[in-house]
Amino acid sequence: MLLRLLPLVTGLLPIVAIHVSLVLAIYAGAIPSCLPYLEGCASISATGRYEPASFVFKPAMMSEWMILVVYWIFNVAWIRLLAREAGASEKTGTWTGIFGCAGALALILYVTFLGTQAPFYEFMRRFGVYLYFLFSVIAQILLARDTISLSATLGLSRIRKIGKIQLLLALIPFGLGALNMMLKATLENPDPSENVIEWIFALLTHVYFILTYFTWKETGFDGRFLVNLRR
Repeated sequence: MLLRLLPLVTGLLPIVAIHVSLVLAIYAGAIPSCLPYLEGCASISATGRYEPASFVFKPAMMSEWMILVVYWIFNVAWIRLLAREAGASEKTGTWTGIFGCAGALALILYVTFLGTQAPFYEFMRRFGVYLYFLFSVIAQILLARDTISLSATLGLSRIRKIGKIQLLLALIPFGLGALNMMLKATLENPDPSENVIEWIFALLTHVYFILTYFTWKETGFDGRFLVNLRR
């Protein structure tokens, strides 16, 4: 039963940590007081770069990468159970797991170099966060695609609806990325708009994880560890 809470933890931990860090950073004067979703006054990284916000942000993000690995492993197991019921390939979900875990590992790179000022470290931080979002979104698209396809075959209409919402949440970031590139090329100071897009992008990515809770619950997905010592 506790397994079903995993998607909630996966999605809510970063959401809560980011917004608590935002409040702490504003209170400490590390960033200006504003609504970043509308004004783009600071990036997500800026909220957790300095103390005391870093005491919340960094541990939460370091925990998140491990939780994400477990999340994606169990999603592969879940989607393969559906595939077995639908008579689909037993290898369903393989690339979902690969991209998802790769994104989780990229998160380590991001957190490790967060707060460093040297150009190389700044590059590594950006490289890590870009790979985290890119690989995570690809994994989300693959999972949503398989969820929609298999639920249609099995006649699971509610799960199919959730899968469609998840697919939409995973596709919107690509549109936001294209918009960001256009704004960078046209605006004299594109930083605020880039920050707004980053905040929306991150929120959509993490809400996706939360929706997995409902697909698992709808199918009664659970995990058990058994030992049979009979000889």
